[in-house]
Amino acid sequence: MKLPIHRPVSLGKAVLPLAAAVLALGASVPAGPAGATSAQADTATPAIVDSTRHDGKYVSLTFDDGPDPVSTPQLLAVLEKHHVKAAFCLWGDHVKQHPDIVRQIAAAGHLLCNHTMHHDNMGAWGAEAIEADLLETNAVIREAVPDAKIDYFRAPYGSWGQTPEVAARLGMQPLGWQLTVSDWEPPGTQELVRRILEGIRPGGVVLLHDGGGDRTQTVEAVDQVIPRLKAEGWKFDRPARRG
Repeated sequence: MKLPIHRPVSLGKAVLPLAAAVLALGASVPAGPAGATSAQADTATPAIVDSTRHDGKYVSLTFDDGPDPVSTPQLLAVLEKHHVKAAFCLWGDHVKQHPDIVRQIAAAGHLLCNHTMHHDNMGAWGAEAIEADLLETNAVIREAVPDAKIDYFRAPYGSWGQTPEVAARLGMQPLGWQLTVSDWEPPGTQELVRRILEGIRPGGVVLLHDGGGDRTQTVEAVDQVIPRLKAEGWKFDRPARRG
């Protein structure tokens, strides 16, 4: 497991510690065609989105570094219980190890996000190397889910470099975040709950983790936070699709 580089609590497009990558709509996410169609490639932009599709008390939950054989199924059960959809930013090596869990994610109607093959820092990479990695990651995701629609890309550590332009060209919108709560540490379930409830802002994308280590506290915190947010009038949305 890689160690975090920084320890911010709230950021949008800054460098992220260990990584990194929910929207949930309360409605199912529509299925899409395999591959990045020309229409997708025409409409995705290099702008890094960190907000929901709707304004107001909407929030998107996103999860990085999975799939994990323990935490991801537990998290899927929590999201199903609360009728929330999320975005899962998938680490290619983990996808190869646990393709059945990727199928569970897709079957439950959650969004899929490319989080690179090996979770490398691509900040200084050239466009050709970035494209090869992103295409390889998409390929292993589609080995698990042949018709997978992969709408988003998130750079490990928030180190974007040339990745937004490459991802957009491949039909994937770069996905940032407005709030991260250092759940990779982990600081305790109640502390995570506090950080989420105090840090959340209308229309914000929240970055959490279902992989990269023991994410029991994250799963427990999500289970507690969702009903509290709903009781306060929050709705769960998908991230914006265009910058």
